[in-house]
Amino acid sequence: MNNNGKKNPSAAPNDPPDGPARRTFLKLSATALTAPLLLSARNSDAAEWVTTPQPVFPPSPPTRPWLEELPRQIVPIESVSTLDPPPSVSPNTAGGEAGRAPHQRYAELTGVLGTPEFYELSVVENAEYLVHPDLPTQRVWAYRGTNPDATVPATIFAHYGSPTLCRIYNKLPENHVGFGSPEISTHLHNLHTPSESDGYPGDFYSKSMAGPTLDTSGTKQGAGEFKDHFYPNIYAGYDEWRALYGDGIGDPKEAQGTLWYHDHTEDFTATNVYRGLVGFYLLFDHIDTGKEDDDKPGALRLPSHPYDYPLAFGDRRFAPLPDGQLFYDDLHVEGVLGDKIVVNGKIEPVLRVDARKYRLRLLNSGPSRFYEFYLVTAKDKVQRFTYIANDGNLLPQPLFNQSKVRLAVAERADIVVDFSQYPIGTELYLVNRLRQDSTRKPKDVKAPGTRVLKFIVDRNPPEQDLSQVPNQLRPLPDLPTPEEIDKLPKRRWEFDRKNGLWTINGRLFDTHNPRAKIKQGSAEVWELVGKSGGWSHPIHIHLEEGRILSKSVDGIEVPVPLHERGRKDVFVLEQTMTMRVLMRFRDFHGKYVMHCHNVIHEDHAMMVRFDIEGEDD
Repeated sequence: MNNNGKKNPSAAPNDPPDGPARRTFLKLSATALTAPLLLSARNSDAAEWVTTPQPVFPPSPPTRPWLEELPRQIVPIESVSTLDPPPSVSPNTAGGEAGRAPHQRYAELTGVLGTPEFYELSVVENAEYLVHPDLPTQRVWAYRGTNPDATVPATIFAHYGSPTLCRIYNKLPENHVGFGSPEISTHLHNLHTPSESDGYPGDFYSKSMAGPTLDTSGTKQGAGEFKDHFYPNIYAGYDEWRALYGDGIGDPKEAQGTLWYHDHTEDFTATNVYRGLVGFYLLFDHIDTGKEDDDKPGALRLPSHPYDYPLAFGDRRFAPLPDGQLFYDDLHVEGVLGDKIVVNGKIEPVLRVDARKYRLRLLNSGPSRFYEFYLVTAKDKVQRFTYIANDGNLLPQPLFNQSKVRLAVAERADIVVDFSQYPIGTELYLVNRLRQDSTRKPKDVKAPGTRVLKFIVDRNPPEQDLSQVPNQLRPLPDLPTPEEIDKLPKRRWEFDRKNGLWTINGRLFDTHNPRAKIKQGSAEVWELVGKSGGWSHPIHIHLEEGRILSKSVDGIEVPVPLHERGRKDVFVLEQTMTMRVLMRFRDFHGKYVMHCHNVIHEDHAMMVRFDIEGEDD
């Protein structure tokens, strides 16, 4: 591998493309490169290193605001009628598919739910992408569907009870230029998904490369041009529900709504996401139907497409002009903190809106900056909105009259803004007031903040606004009693930094060996612990959401905020915090991971594998 993150063509042909050797090289290279910058002196008496601040990278070139416009409405990816070659339960390696385990429960679930809806995505390079008129065109990577009018990020509308099968082609150039690595492993965060379709980091593939958990022989037997992902779109706890009631797809209280997908290639998640590998997957059911004119009993009638608008925020840094290219140091254990914020791939864009209610789905796509967003007028007067969902999940009741939303990396928040209260021609701004000087943690909140997105209320809606925000949204599943919780198995996971590297329980990620083996269908209490005060870690656990039971800082219990009292899939450990989380492991088996979603930390080994064991394992 060279300093641009490309594989080294002179490497021994029998070396696996990943695994201990590849990962060790990356970590040792990072340590060697950072030593002059981080380790300034050795205290011989204390026999420990004295550290200095992170290296300072040149700022991005200045850009004029509000020159680019986002599309007035998103255009989702269209499904396709057939796939060629046809999908199969076992991987069709003869037809060009990468290796994987057979799709779990495919015949059973499609027998109940029906034939999957097919989608075809390609991961491609766009060498002429304009992120802002004041910068040169960029070489970015993207998910692209079959309809050319689909907007960025690529968005799929899906429905509970209707499975999808998504074929993802890897069409990245193998001799790519710049940082990142042109293999992919797509994770749909945080759908209740069988392991083989979850985007395990070691399951990456390209036409000539196979990840170590696809190909343990080192002969690239798992390589392929595409991989089929089976997304059943069932509620978590499907088996429990059917055991009790005999039919159905599970408990609607377990539903998710705002999901997103991204690359999860081992050691290169941060760089591949940084280059653009992000998309949305919006999931609807009979409660959150995606139809604001729905008159069926129980339908919430929230603002719907085209007034349901996903917005992905990501921090980026660009080299000084005349180069002006996207900049990243992929060997530095601290990564690079972006000083420009892209919104759906554009810097400081404008979104024109109708004078009516909108559902805005906010996503912090990373890689490392946290945000605290406020909606303000041109004179920086803070406006109010309604907070309806955190992470993928509707809250039990909306939080009315809110003024801010705080998002760690990978967290989502759905808010409803009523633009009908503003005269035509009003300009509003989404601003970030959370300051952050390094990739380690945010600093403080300070007004007026940085404006990242401009709204212009420029017309009355062409039809009546039939949407609403009812006082009750989605109830929560019942928790076990305190006595039942006390009897559950407990696991403690400590997130720390050792010898300049990010660790969980003092160890680096090992893609081949699980650190926990858990019986399918069981429940446990996981204690997530921030061991030091220098960093904040947004912890993501694959497969299922959890419920925060308690939070404490330095042994003193602190309240759980209202928006975190529902189900969550990202748990933000702020420095020396300890969090107790109720976790379930239902319906599927296989390998999954937990990791810090500051993906710079993840790529430098703050990740752990856990295996869910079925009855036959």
